[in-house]
Formats: sequence, C-alpha cells, structure tokens
Amino acid sequence: MPHPDAGNNGGPTDATTDGNVAYGRKPFKRSKSHFADRITADGRDGWPAEAGRYRLVASRACPWASRAVISRRLLGLEDAISLAITDPIQDDRSWRFTLDPGGRDPVLGIRFLSEAYDARETDYPGGVSVPAIVDVPSGQLVTNDFQQITLDFATEWTALHRPGAPDLYPEPLREEIDIVMAGVYRDVNNGVYRAGFATEQSEYDAAFRDLFRRLDLLSERLLDRRYLVGDTLTEADIRLFTTLVRFDAVYHGHFKCNRFKLAEDRVLWAYARDLFQTPGFGDTVDFHHIKHHYYRVHTGINPTGVVPAGPDLSGWLTPHHREELGGRPFGDGTPPGPVPPAEEVPPSGRPEHLLTGS
Repeated sequence: MPHPDAGNNGGPTDATTDGNVAYGRKPFKRSKSHFADRITADGRDGWPAEAGRYRLVASRACPWASRAVISRRLLGLEDAISLAITDPIQDDRSWRFTLDPGGRDPVLGIRFLSEAYDARETDYPGGVSVPAIVDVPSGQLVTNDFQQITLDFATEWTALHRPGAPDLYPEPLREEIDIVMAGVYRDVNNGVYRAGFATEQSEYDAAFRDLFRRLDLLSERLLDRRYLVGDTLTEADIRLFTTLVRFDAVYHGHFKCNRFKLAEDRVLWAYARDLFQTPGFGDTVDFHHIKHHYYRVHTGINPTGVVPAGPDLSGWLTPHHREELGGRPFGDGTPPGPVPPAEEVPPSGRPEHLLTGS
C-alpha cells in the first residue's frame, strides 16, 4: 500500500501535496510495481537469496503486505529475512517507523521507508509502497513487486525454508492457481478499492457488481472443498484471505461494499475462520492496525477520522467445521512453530481481547 500514489494500494495518483485527503477524491488507478527486481536462488537479477541479507518491510494494515508476512511465516523464513512493521498511520511522507524506539528502524536505521527508495533511485517520483524488501548492507530497496514477492518466497527461497514447510505454489497446480488468483485479484483484492475509491456512481456500481459476483462464485466453489485449489493451502488462499479478514472491519462500511457482511455468507465466513485459526494466518492479523489505518488515513473518505468500535471480533474464534470437508492444510508438511516473541501481535489487535474500539 503506497501513499499517496497509485502504486500497489491503488490510491489517488498525486505523489506530492494532497496526502491522505486525496484518497477517494481522485480516480482510482493501480500502477505496476516500479521496482520489480527479483531475489532468486541463482541471483540472476543481482540479488541472490541469502539468509540475513534482506529485510521485509510491511504494514499489518495492508492486505498486499500481509500476503508476504503470512507466506514468510508459513514457510519458516523468519530467520532468513527479518521483518520491519511500520506505523499503520501514514503522514504525507508515507510509511514511518514510529513504532520503533527513537522512531527509527533498528536494522536499517531509517525513519521513513522512502529513504530506502531514495537510496535505490534518487528523486524517485512515485509512491512508497509495502511490501518492500530492502538490501540491508546497502540500505537500498530491492523490490516492491507485491505480486511476485510471495511467489518467489515459495519457489526461490526453498533452500532456506523450514523443515516441513508447505508447497504454497505446487507446480502441477500452478495453471489453476494462476487462473483463480487472477479473478480474485481483479474483482476482490482490487475490487474493494475500486468501490471504495470510486469518484463516480458508475465506477462504484461496476466495482460493486464485479466484487459480489466473484464472492458468489467463490462461495459456490468453496461449498464442497476446503481450499481454493487442491486439498492443501496454496498462494491462492493467502491472497483471498487478506481481503476477507478485512471485509467486515473496513470494506463493508468504509468502502461501501455492503451487499452482505462476510459473516452473513455461511461458506465464506466458515472458510475465512478456518484460515484465521490456522497457524500462520490469524496470528499475523492486527485488527487495531487495520481499522486505524483505513479510517484515519483515508480522510478523503472519512474526514472525521473517527474509528468505529465494531464489529465484534469474537466470531473469528468460533468453530468452523471445515475440517469435515477433508483436506490437509500443510500437505505432507507441518504447521509453523510459535510466533517469534518480537513479532507477536499486541493484545489490542487480537480478537480474544475484544478491544475493537481501542
């Protein structure tokens, strides 16, 4: 999610003075990632996959960044690539490290993610987006290609995966996974933003129609299968989950995606709870960050900055019964271990504490 340029989050297209107020007041457009270098096993782009060399910069508020956080955890890459979590509240300089002591990232030593962008390309004119991977020795941004980062985690970082890591992008299923992900991206991941940032009724109506048509199709697909493709977790499930987990908290009201709440669709609600309760998914979600980012940053949509107290989050922990459909979440592998203490979501962001309005 960049700010305030189009970038990965799909905000307005002014990267200069409009800041948070511009959200919802300019035409929606999602641009391609400007920095699309890849970190690979053979280092063909000049960036070999090496333990300890790179730092993943993410926001727990951002669905695109959350993909990378979930993938990293499922694959056990915590020791291979370190994690920086930004403040969910951006200012006009975008993502900040104000959650860290002294307002600086303790590894990179910078106050703003934009400094890593500037180290890579002086006077870069575009938006500053997460997820971003930074080369620690040079302090330079390597990539902000949100579509490719997780695929490379699954396929190029295999030598650094934990024992028992799942295959999130199995080669025999890649064609089907890609087809499913394309529809999810266009109509759901991107669709909620098309609706939320629409500046004309016709734009909103089209996005709303596409979003709920796709959700209906996904609900039908998941009626008798536990996961989107095959009988194990894949990249496709990660990408759908990061939108579903935000749906009732922000997209239903803030983005006017209100034909129904997620909790009102029996299949999708059970599917989302199944994933939330799977190690590696819900234990990365911070509802406090999610709500405060959307409602306080998008002042063009919510000018008061008031953050709603609801919804009640306790439902995320209720039985889902999806295990009755079979499936093996991690295939022949195993669940990830406990969350590293330094990466645990604070109590205010977890549903068991029900501090939705704090």
